[in-house]
Amino acid sequence: MDRAQLLLVGLPLFLFCSDIFSLFSPAPVKPAAPHNHHLHADSQPLIQPLEFPTQKPSGIGYGNTVSIDFCSSCSYRGTAVTMKNMLESQFPGINVVLANYPPPLPKRMLSKVVPVIQFGVIGIIMGGEHIFPRLGFAAPPQWYYSMRANRFGSMASTWLLGNFLQSFLQNTGAFEVYCNGELAFSKLKENRFPGEIELKELIARRIVNSRVII
Repeated sequence: MDRAQLLLVGLPLFLFCSDIFSLFSPAPVKPAAPHNHHLHADSQPLIQPLEFPTQKPSGIGYGNTVSIDFCSSCSYRGTAVTMKNMLESQFPGINVVLANYPPPLPKRMLSKVVPVIQFGVIGIIMGGEHIFPRLGFAAPPQWYYSMRANRFGSMASTWLLGNFLQSFLQNTGAFEVYCNGELAFSKLKENRFPGEIELKELIARRIVNSRVII
């Protein structure tokens, strides 16, 4: 055997023997920690956390909540955000909540049905030859061939008309302002938006009345 072969055979044997030796050799004894008889646990200084006095929230509007329920599909969000910023600057500490004013239940139900009708009509335009025979029709009706002749125009018209109808059903035209659960201004009754000065005076009057009652 040459030197390279001896090295290749001897190195694994050396590593194996060293592992066996370290496995059966006793663990070294750790030196004992120095013990000082003059130091006791009771003599260690205790560090107490500093307690800072909490600052109670204050402000002329603290404890009052204003809710602005607006029609989100009518693009009233910008006006609602403007009124919210105005009230928060005029009455520090006031809580202003923005929310969508929902339409009546029948309109909400119809708005959920409109997308189903949209996809149904588009599906019939795309595959009416296979759908009508499964429904028991010997041949598709005449209006199907008219829509099929202008396939893309019919699908685009169905989509746009459905979106318009859905937006109309979700449109309420509402901008209702509540202060502490009481109606302060209603666009549905007044048929107009409140002015900033007008709304500020209405909210200030409500806040004063709530303090007098308390």
